[in-house]
Amino acid sequence: MSMPKTSSSEPAQLGDLSEERIAEFRRDGCTVVRGLCTPEEMASVRSRITDAVADQSQGVAPLAERASTYARAFLQVENIWRSVPGVRDFTLSPRFAEVAARLVGVPGIRLYHDQALFKEPGGGVTPWHQDQGYWPLRGWGPVTMWMPLVDLTAEMGGSMSFARGSCHLGLEDLEISDESQTGGENMVDDHSLDVVNYGPLAAGDATFHAGWTLHRAEENTSSAMREVMTVIYFPDGMRVATPENRRQASDLARWLPGCAPGELAASELNPLLFSETE
Repeated sequence: MSMPKTSSSEPAQLGDLSEERIAEFRRDGCTVVRGLCTPEEMASVRSRITDAVADQSQGVAPLAERASTYARAFLQVENIWRSVPGVRDFTLSPRFAEVAARLVGVPGIRLYHDQALFKEPGGGVTPWHQDQGYWPLRGWGPVTMWMPLVDLTAEMGGSMSFARGSCHLGLEDLEISDESQTGGENMVDDHSLDVVNYGPLAAGDATFHAGWTLHRAEENTSSAMREVMTVIYFPDGMRVATPENRRQASDLARWLPGCAPGELAASELNPLLFSETE
């Protein structure tokens, strides 16, 4: 898979983004950028996100009654920016999008969607998986920002673990499940991949990982909720791919409404968040 060369620009306001972080992302498919969101910014948005998760999770079965490993991994609430005042500026932040653009090495970045992933006390592991299997987008470029809203301890599951370089090995067509955990273990073992974990993160730190990067998270053994907000981006100019499974067909209808395979991925839900030319 071909990836662009590192840019020389590293604005100081973009957390601790540096040439080393950019090179790490392009080599390994993952990195961490600390201090990307200020405590003041986090304080203004956190309660809005937590309230949205509580409101939209009211019908979810208790943890002990959920049948699948995926269902026990976390509460998931998507596209909060569309329905909750105050979250829009967070999700559509040009600063966050600029970090994604500089890591990937593209001049423009669009929104795919946001989602809160809250791992409850006692919440189970998130199995090894690759996000790209869910997205009707192909090629180097789609990237996820994973930002905790609270300081994460090891007992809460800490940050995610990533298989370095797995983004260069192709895609396992597996839903997040016990089967994807086994498939991920096999990929790590077969290719002797190093697994990196960035340790406990502070609120406002963020990991970034490519859509093809294999990743997982530990269970939450603490008594506190592990609150995380994610934003998924893709390069401006990327075209919609023909769905290869029902998950991608569902995503196409939900996150790229009105877009057909071969067309530019640019629906009303995918605003341009950062462009070097504007």
